[in-house]
Amino acid sequence: MPSFAKRSTDPEIMDDLQYEGSMMDQTLRELEVINRWLGGNAVTLNALSRTVQHATGQHLEIADLGCGRGDMLRHIQRWADQRKLDVSLTGIDANPYIIDAARRNLGDLKVNFKSINILSEEFDKLHFDVVIGTLFYHHFSDEELVSFFSKLRERCRIGFIINDIHRHPVAYYSIKMLTYLFSQSDMVKYDAPLSVLRAFTKSELQDILRRAGCTAYKLHWRWAFRWQIYVRIT
Repeated sequence: MPSFAKRSTDPEIMDDLQYEGSMMDQTLRELEVINRWLGGNAVTLNALSRTVQHATGQHLEIADLGCGRGDMLRHIQRWADQRKLDVSLTGIDANPYIIDAARRNLGDLKVNFKSINILSEEFDKLHFDVVIGTLFYHHFSDEELVSFFSKLRERCRIGFIINDIHRHPVAYYSIKMLTYLFSQSDMVKYDAPLSVLRAFTKSELQDILRRAGCTAYKLHWRWAFRWQIYVRIT
């Protein structure tokens, strides 16, 4: 019986930044489907609209952390085109194999890709208007997030967005059942339920943001078991 009392520290297979091959390809495809059908894309795009609502007419530099095959970047480009917004997109992932997959998948779009670790000095040199993390931040410890969010306050002109999982028994057993029945990836079957155990309660997220010095933010619960947070810098 898993414990939901505190965040799990067990590593996911996805945390191996050198992992590559057919299983990774299948996993990335399935994660896109999961995020689409469980409403994750809409959660991020809604937060993005709210974050930049006062930036009409401005050029926007937007970065997607843990970008995977670039599915969210494609959605952001469509979102921007519909609103006639001028955007520059950057996809960031620490696994070079994933970045190569994103380049192939988004060959028709103009996207700047970077294979770097967000905790590295290389990332510290970057600046954006908005930074997005969708199902990404649960891969890091509380202390790492406190430090990173503190840095994002200096590296984001407008704000940053968190779309991550609510740690809850219903979320855990639901995704465990769904991946058992429909997934063809052993990686997804292992990582997806563990992601829930590594995820957050509301109070944990509030404490992390408080310690990072983030005070101007909105936090909402969204279906299906997602926390939507948009932190404003300006």
